[in-house]
Amino acid sequence: MQTAVRTILPETELARAASLAPQARVLREIPSPLSRGLPLVVRGLRKSFGNNAVLRGIDLHIPVGQFVAIVGKSGCGKSTLLRLIAGLEKADAGSISLGEQARPEDVRVMFQEPRLLPWARVLSNVEVGLGGDRASPDAHPRAERALTEVGLADKRDQWPSVLSGGQKQRVALARALVSSPRVLALDEPLGALDALTRISMQRLLERVWRDQGFTAILVTHDVAEAVALADRVLVVEEGRIAHDVTVNVPRPRERGSADLAGLEGSILRHLLSAEGRT
Repeated sequence: MQTAVRTILPETELARAASLAPQARVLREIPSPLSRGLPLVVRGLRKSFGNNAVLRGIDLHIPVGQFVAIVGKSGCGKSTLLRLIAGLEKADAGSISLGEQARPEDVRVMFQEPRLLPWARVLSNVEVGLGGDRASPDAHPRAERALTEVGLADKRDQWPSVLSGGQKQRVALARALVSSPRVLALDEPLGALDALTRISMQRLLERVWRDQGFTAILVTHDVAEAVALADRVLVVEEGRIAHDVTVNVPRPRERGSADLAGLEGSILRHLLSAEGRT
């Protein structure tokens, strides 16, 4: 069996790899000079758990700074794909390639659960995201800046137990942002929030993405959330990318607009028709 490789390629080789990916979707726009995200090329990615083939040959190119949403029914492989990109799982075959300037700490993950340390105050929970840099002289200022970015500077000395669900997720976002990631992987981070808090968090995610220029990859069950936030929506079916939709609606986007509703309806029809075939 071919061993999967997670590599860092020179930019010329990365571009060549992207051109060879059958399902590659490369935007024509030139990335903003303010964008600090990393490009991503996935080729022939496969992953099985026992006899269950979860990913069956994923080919994908994500340009620098793009916001990509991945949707699909439960068990289709979308979270597994995200975990492989984040380096939390090892693939059975294929490759995941980043730009030549990438470092392991450039990729950060935000999960559905905040996963805060109950015995540490908010500022200390954010500092966890600095890893080995927690002992550096600028650890506190960096954590405080991250909390300010998510609107929680006044909660720095609070315990996690007194925070609301939305505030806990904002602390988790600050923890992910404190190390200035170049790729942010989001595994259904808003799934447990109430409707109004979820909309507020969506707007916050979009703002920090625009401000910081990282490449964002969001796994979600919510198609409306996907089209509201993403530049592009990938529909995963049975371990493959079955549908690749560009969201050409200008930002800022109006939730419930006819354009977004049309895209959402198209993707939902695709998902429902796929469900009917299984």
